[in-house]
Amino acid sequence: MSRKLKILIVDDHAIVREGLVAIMNFQKDFMVVGEAEDGAVAVQKAQELKPDVVLLDLMMPVMGGAEATAEIRRVCPQAHILLLTSFGSSAEIARAFENGATGAITKTLSKEELIAAIHDVVAGRRVVSQEIEQTLEESRGAPPLTQRQMEILESLTRGLTNDDIATQFGISKAGVKFHLLTIFRKLGVANRTEAVGLAMRKSLFKS
Repeated sequence: MSRKLKILIVDDHAIVREGLVAIMNFQKDFMVVGEAEDGAVAVQKAQELKPDVVLLDLMMPVMGGAEATAEIRRVCPQAHILLLTSFGSSAEIARAFENGATGAITKTLSKEELIAAIHDVVAGRRVVSQEIEQTLEESRGAPPLTQRQMEILESLTRGLTNDDIATQFGISKAGVKFHLLTIFRKLGVANRTEAVGLAMRKSLFKS
């Protein structure tokens, strides 16, 4: 008889973790070896427990799923990381894949689909829910930023406030907000912090 797959469950909602533990422990070939309520704890648990699979929530406090993915891969390179998310920006999902995630599925999937996804990632197959794949495709096809939008994004990376940007470009604060919302939509991010992070990761502005 082959050994059971060791599963680490990471989600900041206790009720979600409890439900996943129940599903995993009902499977003869799975064994839950640990739980974590945020990404930082997940990294510690992964280093200690050496799981085969990490079921990892994307949006969490302290350390989000994308960052946690990189750290878990560092301390436990053999782990297969399967993202579980009910929402999240395409930029964060894409970053998690860049950091070593092997799959991303929505929390709306059935338990049978979840179990199948775990077996798929362990077998080396990339697993992505249709909704997530569509989100990523839409992000890839997003129109490029205009020159003014690039200038405003660069101002964000320098820490300028909306008032500062309005003064710099001679536009109203309402105009700044409109530009920012358009930039966020095109980049597939949710807020200015994510926009700055994406710009820095992709080195959009060379010093």
